[in-house]
Amino acid sequence: MAIISCRVKNNDDSVIQLLNPNRQTIYFRDMRPLKDARFQLVNFSENELRVSLSNVSLSDEGRYVCQLYTDPPQEAYADITVLIPPGNPIIEAKDEVLSEGNETEMTCTAMSSKPAATIRWMKGDKELTGKPRVELTYDKMYTVTSRVAFTVNKEDDGVPIICIVDHPAVKDFRARKFLEVQYKPEVKIVVEFPQGLTREGENLELTCQAKGKPQPQRVNWLKVDDDVPSHAVITGGDLYIENLNKSYNGTYRCVASNPLGESYDDYVLYVYDAPTTTPIPTSANITTTTIISTSASNPEANQDTAPSTEPAAHDSRAGEGAPRTVDHAVIGGVVAVVVFAMLCLLIVLGRYFARHKGTYFTHEAKGADDAADADTAIINAEGGHTNSDEKKEYYI
Repeated sequence: MAIISCRVKNNDDSVIQLLNPNRQTIYFRDMRPLKDARFQLVNFSENELRVSLSNVSLSDEGRYVCQLYTDPPQEAYADITVLIPPGNPIIEAKDEVLSEGNETEMTCTAMSSKPAATIRWMKGDKELTGKPRVELTYDKMYTVTSRVAFTVNKEDDGVPIICIVDHPAVKDFRARKFLEVQYKPEVKIVVEFPQGLTREGENLELTCQAKGKPQPQRVNWLKVDDDVPSHAVITGGDLYIENLNKSYNGTYRCVASNPLGESYDDYVLYVYDAPTTTPIPTSANITTTTIISTSASNPEANQDTAPSTEPAAHDSRAGEGAPRTVDHAVIGGVVAVVVFAMLCLLIVLGRYFARHKGTYFTHEAKGADDAADADTAIINAEGGHTNSDEKKEYYI
């Protein structure tokens, strides 16, 4: 409904009339010459003519004139703009079911509005940029179509695509469509047991978790470049191996597939030696035991206190943390032997230099220059040959 009011100040009994956009008289004073029952008189007085128009349509749009019969006549006017909201927005998708990595296209249409509506796109919380196209129909109304294209991935599955229509006549006018995205499986191996290092004699239990759309119906276990141990038990996605030994070392792979492709995850198994008990050293060999334990610490203790040296078993998948090929116990033993040998060598050399430290003097016999040979020089020496035995030294 529209209310059209014509007010006059200081009226001197002049006639007031109201004209429609076609210059037809709607009301002359309080009489209605126009045969249109939608116009009804609300109020009439010397200073005001107020008329209501119900069930407004597009044909009622235009300039309405209030005319006062004076000399000369006076006029005032007001424009009526008729807003026509669009119909319910319609979303259409090029593909109902999408595959990961593919590009899709959607259109949203807002029909028969005045003025033309504007369309915005949202994908979840992210705004998309669309390309609008505006058409003017024969009845002077507008149809707006917006087109948007984007690439989907697996995270878009179930995300709403929202078409928002903005128009002066309506608020929060929107339509939505949820994406359905198919993707190949995601595979992850989880170590159920053991929680630490895998050692000889223990059991191993692995679980393969596979998720995809459509959901993989079956998963397969295999050993890369070898056969799965004959006594291994495979139940669905679970792999169970009893009584581990080092012959089972290798890469175990879980493979899952659906119509879009297959994926896998690897677990690298390295079986360590079974833990051993170190005997308590006695008082007779405390020194030797201390040297060895200092130079070559227990490798099992190092693995527990320094996780950066040996990766945890459940983190050794997909080629990460490949097991070391050299046993730490062997390295520690070699280092201990070398250190012990060096200490022994230092002790022997120290004793040798301590025994042979000093100054040596030679006592040349007097008269040796005149002697024909060494024996004669000794016999002719001062003091004679009696003390010669006391000056002899023997080196053993």
